[in-house]
Amino acid sequence: MIAMQSTDQNVLSNWINSGATGSMSYTEFRKLMDDLHLEGKVTGPNQDEHLLEYSKMNVHRMNRWDKHYTPAETLVEAAKLVTKRFTWLIITEGWCGDSAQIVPAVEKIAALNKNINTTYILRDEHPEIMDLFLTNGSKSIPIIVCLDDENNVLWKWGPRPAEGQELLLGLKAAGVPYEEQKERLHLWYARNKQQALEPEFVELLKKMS
Repeated sequence: MIAMQSTDQNVLSNWINSGATGSMSYTEFRKLMDDLHLEGKVTGPNQDEHLLEYSKMNVHRMNRWDKHYTPAETLVEAAKLVTKRFTWLIITEGWCGDSAQIVPAVEKIAALNKNINTTYILRDEHPEIMDLFLTNGSKSIPIIVCLDDENNVLWKWGPRPAEGQELLLGLKAAGVPYEEQKERLHLWYARNKQQALEPEFVELLKKMS
């Protein structure tokens, strides 16, 4: 269990107990992306044309993972051991490239056990929640937060597998231009095929059993 300050826990619990305004299912999140795409828009207040291009690419990335990703047997076995109910709160945005590579796999992992529910919120519509789960002070996404039935935080994961994070930090330290950083990171995702993500989620599932 992750210890949170009482004020932070109150922010999270109050939002959940008041109906978790703005939360949605994976299906609803994907529909929102598709609907906005048809309007030439993206999630969030920033409607920069670059984000629109990212969002278009992300639809294809997510479609590919939705169609072709199957969780490894180690995940299937770990998921079977989860006997209590949990919710995975997933903080994301449609324009986020890491989210597009990760979220479809996470959704399929959660679907391995009916005791695991997923709910999605948009980062920029929920700053009070995002601020509870910063990564080294930044609002990096996606973030997956595991909550028990009393809204306690069991664990937090994100914004990417450790191997991908190490790659990105190395590229930044070497002064590689931003666009090249993204290109090389997405190439890594394509070649890795969720192999770095899977053992991390096996361990997270074990914490839930």
